[in-house]
Amino acid sequence: MLHGKKILIGITASIAAYKSILLVRLLVKQGAEVKVVMTPAAKDFVSPLVLSTLSKNNVVIEWVEGNEWSNHVMLGRWADVFVIAPLSCNTLAKMAHGLCDNVLLAVYLSATCPVVVAPAMDEDMWQHPATQKNISLIKEYGNTVIEVSNGELASGLFGDGRMAEPEEILVFLTEKSFRSAELKGKKAMVTAGPTYEAIDPVRFVGNHSSGKMGFALAEELYLRGADVELVSGPTQQKTVYSGIRITHVVSAADMFRACEATFPSVDIAIMSAAVADFTPVNVANEKIKKQSGNLELSFEKTKDILQYIGSKKTKSQYIVGFALETNNEKENALKKLQSKNADCIVLNSLRDKKAGFGIDTNKITILDRSGKEIESGPKPKKEIAKDIVSFIVTQIHA
Repeated sequence: MLHGKKILIGITASIAAYKSILLVRLLVKQGAEVKVVMTPAAKDFVSPLVLSTLSKNNVVIEWVEGNEWSNHVMLGRWADVFVIAPLSCNTLAKMAHGLCDNVLLAVYLSATCPVVVAPAMDEDMWQHPATQKNISLIKEYGNTVIEVSNGELASGLFGDGRMAEPEEILVFLTEKSFRSAELKGKKAMVTAGPTYEAIDPVRFVGNHSSGKMGFALAEELYLRGADVELVSGPTQQKTVYSGIRITHVVSAADMFRACEATFPSVDIAIMSAAVADFTPVNVANEKIKKQSGNLELSFEKTKDILQYIGSKKTKSQYIVGFALETNNEKENALKKLQSKNADCIVLNSLRDKKAGFGIDTNKITILDRSGKEIESGPKPKKEIAKDIVSFIVTQIHA
């Protein structure tokens, strides 16, 4: 998502400047083109040599570098976004009042690109009315402020004022500045993870689904511009993107109700959860004690979520089902495609060592109603998610 983006990093005199090294590294690894501008005082906190080596560009610090003038106007026009991290209390005040006594401030005042700042200072400085007024002023000017975090500060105190971590800034930039518009205006629902069907208050029947594939799909849809509703069964997976709305459920019945409520308003539904096909008829109110003889349980079918939404589908909605098969894979997947009224089925098999539950890779075949058969993998599930979403885009924009 950041590949080819032009990002200008501004560094001011703060102990948090050491974090800028990792930020530059992360951005370059994502394929961004990075340039750095520093205040002269920032050299006391981080090495320009390190930053130029990592960014593969000369670091701009002074108005004149050798025999060349630092063209601050062109820097602000070159960038897709100007990120000042860390932003010191001193530079914040100068930005708020339009002062221009170093090249970083000159770039800021002449920048035509969006400006994002990540403040860093001690808690008392952060809480001071003058600082808060300055923050309000730069927001009024159209700048975006990444909120400070709470934690250990350079003074040894604990409180507000810590600069956001480089990984958080990377996510912030991706989410706020560089989401694609491919699926803008589209709403998507994704199901993920297993369901747990209770036997008693402490035991359940479940499966080994980790939710990794569903979460990867939700994130890819979101990065392509879609408004995403993720319905997740019990899983350890988390998303770094705050814009993805998650409904946490436990049982198949819980997931059915969540999907029933959400589906009418979506354009795309990807049903990747491993929903239990059966659930105990009776759930004990107390823990079942070990006893002589065998324990017998009766099960009943759960509601078929994919079949239900397939029966409610309108012409403007696109449904993707998943089929995890152990035998007659293609035949069973094609039967599911027809019987559930899905638009395509993503088939994977437990026979493939690099596919299935709990691992980071997958191997799939996409089967659709027109007879298309597209194979992908084995490769990381995030890459598989890109392939699936790319296929969906071609179909809904056809």
